[in-house]
Amino acid sequence: MFYPGWLNHVPVCRNPPVSVSLLHMIESRLAAHRPARPWLRPLMKRSAVALVLQVREGELHILMIKRAEREGDPWSGHMAFPGGRMDPGDAHGYAVALRETREEVGLDLARQGRCIGRLSDLNARPHRGTFGMAVSPFVFRVDRSLHFQLNYEVAEVVWVPLEFLLDNANRDTMRWQRNRITLNMPCYHFGKYRIWGLSLAMLDELMDLIEGGSQRRRSWRRR
Repeated sequence: MFYPGWLNHVPVCRNPPVSVSLLHMIESRLAAHRPARPWLRPLMKRSAVALVLQVREGELHILMIKRAEREGDPWSGHMAFPGGRMDPGDAHGYAVALRETREEVGLDLARQGRCIGRLSDLNARPHRGTFGMAVSPFVFRVDRSLHFQLNYEVAEVVWVPLEFLLDNANRDTMRWQRNRITLNMPCYHFGKYRIWGLSLAMLDELMDLIEGGSQRRRSWRRR
């Protein structure tokens, strides 16, 4: 089994298991983390997502969704986190993450989980005539069994082991093309799923909190 660099900073004992120690480390470091926010955020559109952590069968996992294939949706079929745009009735980004997660996968994080911190806002692809969209990621832990009810926006839910993401050998690249622009982008191939883009940028920040910066996770992500 692969044991990444963070293990050097976690007391190794049989009780609690290493995965629980990793979760405690994440919680502690998120509490001290100062996430970045775009200085133009008051002028930007807003959205939020939920990164849900759970120890499953002795291993720490993060919940991702595969978005349904929908015409006109720029994130159609992508791997993502539950979340979406702010509605007029949402008081703040945290409320957006709670509402969207409940609507998309039927998970009530206010009752079934606990928010342990947040990551830096990311600037999603700007639309013409706007300042772009600030995406606020909130991190939750869930300690109970879950039952999902997916809405039309979600094709399936996928639990991804943190150990898989922390192993740099699993890091890969892909060619991204839009119009005449072609770029090599970092990604993971987790079985039949490809994790990249904004979702990967959020995961990279979380993994940087766990084990520090990595050459394979250089600062390619947009703020």
